[in-house]
Amino acid sequence: MTTCPITGAVSAAAADFDPFGDGYQQDPPAYVAWSREEEPVFWSPQLGYWVVTRYDDIKAIFRDNLAFSPAVALEKITPTSDEADAVLASYDYGMARTLVNEDEPAHMERRRALMAPFAPEHLAHHQPAVRRLVREHVDAFIDTGRADLVDEMFWEVPLTVALEFLGVPDDDKPKLREYSVAHTVNTWGRPEPEEQVAVAHAVGNFWQYAGGVLERMRQRPDDEGWMQYGIRAQREQPEVVTDSYLHSMMMAGIVAAHETTANGIANAVKLLLEHRVIWDQICADPSLIPNAVEECLRHNGSQAAWRRITTRATEIGGVPIPEGARILMVSSSGNHDPRRFEDPELVDVHRDDAADHLTFGYGAHQCLGKNLARMEMQIFLEELTSRLPHMRLAEQEFSYVPNTSFRGPEHLWVEWDPAANPERTDPSVLEPRLQVNIGEPTAAHHSRPLRVEQVVDAADGVRHITLVSADGTALPAFTPGAHIDVQCGDTGIVRQYSLCGAPPTPVQPEGCPVPHTPRPERYEIAVLREEESRGGSTWVHDHVREGEILTVRGPRNHFRLPEQAQRYVFVAGGIGITPIRSMAARARRDGIPYEIHYLGRERSRMAFVDELADEHGEHLHVHCSSEGGRADLRRLMDDLAEEGRAGGVHVYACGPQRMIDDLTAGSEDWPEDTVVFEHFSSTLGALDPEQEHEFTVHLEDSDVDLVVTNDRTLLQTLRDAGREIPSNCEEGLCGTCEVPVLDGAVDHRDVVLSTAERRAGDRMMSCCSRAVGNRLVLGL
Repeated sequence: MTTCPITGAVSAAAADFDPFGDGYQQDPPAYVAWSREEEPVFWSPQLGYWVVTRYDDIKAIFRDNLAFSPAVALEKITPTSDEADAVLASYDYGMARTLVNEDEPAHMERRRALMAPFAPEHLAHHQPAVRRLVREHVDAFIDTGRADLVDEMFWEVPLTVALEFLGVPDDDKPKLREYSVAHTVNTWGRPEPEEQVAVAHAVGNFWQYAGGVLERMRQRPDDEGWMQYGIRAQREQPEVVTDSYLHSMMMAGIVAAHETTANGIANAVKLLLEHRVIWDQICADPSLIPNAVEECLRHNGSQAAWRRITTRATEIGGVPIPEGARILMVSSSGNHDPRRFEDPELVDVHRDDAADHLTFGYGAHQCLGKNLARMEMQIFLEELTSRLPHMRLAEQEFSYVPNTSFRGPEHLWVEWDPAANPERTDPSVLEPRLQVNIGEPTAAHHSRPLRVEQVVDAADGVRHITLVSADGTALPAFTPGAHIDVQCGDTGIVRQYSLCGAPPTPVQPEGCPVPHTPRPERYEIAVLREEESRGGSTWVHDHVREGEILTVRGPRNHFRLPEQAQRYVFVAGGIGITPIRSMAARARRDGIPYEIHYLGRERSRMAFVDELADEHGEHLHVHCSSEGGRADLRRLMDDLAEEGRAGGVHVYACGPQRMIDDLTAGSEDWPEDTVVFEHFSSTLGALDPEQEHEFTVHLEDSDVDLVVTNDRTLLQTLRDAGREIPSNCEEGLCGTCEVPVLDGAVDHRDVVLSTAERRAGDRMMSCCSRAVGNRLVLGL
């Protein structure tokens, strides 16, 4: 066992980390839950890698592909024996760089040269063939009552689709499956010495097979297929698309284009059948399928981890990392990080940020075939939920090919009663019911129906609304500061309202490394009627009645409390008490010192003021101006100054701009993000064409350049180009229109992102923010 190359010490949990053991193979996120909470960046002496488990840290690594090179992404994680190396050499094995593991600038040149066939309009042409294949395979076993879905269809169909997409003949699929598994074990597994020679022979044969097929393709370069497209591109750019590159991409493409999809759909069906209520809902409503695919990829994806190597000394999450360090980013753990996803352990097909998962990677090296995989998985789920809604998991033990990165059950046995097959009495189930979505789900795919349980007046002009699930799915637990988006009927208006109830209290189950938060039975919001508003609050007051069903998205949280705090000062102006109410409840529950300053003109218009007095007693300070109790916020900040500069207090405030200005004036020299605001309105993003400059945005995934003129917002420009970017407030308040930024400096004009998030520069609000310079690169 080696010690940490930086500190010389290794924690007991880090020393025991074994990604080839059954614990990691069965459930990687649960296996490293201790790390997410206690040691999110650690040195693994068994592996010889630094292991990273939190979402933001992993995303930052993906984004910086200069400091964190992908060169080791296809490196054999277990060194092989001299005998195995000699076997590979006998086959002239020479796997070179591919789109997965190539550095800049060569990577981007080749990616741009080869990416056109992955555009949505091109992928749509494959949809009929995928439907036909899936239908034929289900036809073959639907009357048997029992099947191993992996052997019967999940492996073969994605392989056939991959070969068709690549333009490869599919006359030897069983042998290709053997080769693919061998490649996975050789690259990401830990084969025993006696296995390595056999694996090397299979990999060598795979290499020679790929080379032979490529040579035959050269005789017919105008045929359909991605490889033929590459051969044609080589004519125009021979220095970019080289012979060795095409050979390596042929082999890597066969694995990447089918293995991740095969594992992804097996994981998805297993997960959904384990959560029967959700499976039944999808059977009844296929419009849930696109977002269900994203949630399955987030919760139980086929890619468990990615690898990088540092090109210079750097830091990850504040931990110093030396040059030449190998990094294992457990992306499946990042997908379960509660700092990023509300209630991450819940399987929630209504989750509106499920597509932010890291299963496809992120940034310049994000999986090029992600939308092909999404399309296949949607069609699989549509066919199975339509024709076999009564299917159930058979009793079985699940096994996985031991490796660090790819995961999916080797077998997935299911059972059903053939006599109950719905098509025997209703042939209409054979008609397609799903409009396949090629790309990320839209807002329509992840809305949540909530029933209005109760409407009461919390104060003059303030409605207190209690909401419960309308479709039987659990409501996600939420963190203080979270909000939901409420669709105001058919007006086209969507507004954000903070969840103002007390968040559930976590419990610590015996043997569980992290606390479990019980899910709430209901959500609470409070809405102030504002006649001068753009219509959202008046619609709520005039139309929301008990028993009605509201369309809601979320919860999401842009106003999150810190993990560690010595003391809180909460400041609320008027209806700004809604997020503060849940925050104060959290502080009280956790025993953290706190005080609440609640500002209003008249006590009769201050929501929850009596309840807050009962709950918080002397911690509550009511400043009612009609009673002569106007708050002196600048003096408050002066009194807190010494403690604030030392980082001993966090101030969280929600209210009008004047209140926030007073708080800001006294905190310029406080540590970053110790004073945090949520705004009612913003004019920071107001567009003045005379003050703006024109800039270009490059859309990385589609290799498109757009010009944002001085009189148009980025959001308007993206929509003009046909990009479906959701938005609500269009003032930089809600965070709905966030887009990923891969390169370029952003002129942030929103009031959503924290100082640290702005400095990271990996996202922007497209409704208001712009480029500092002349060009931005977006992950779209």
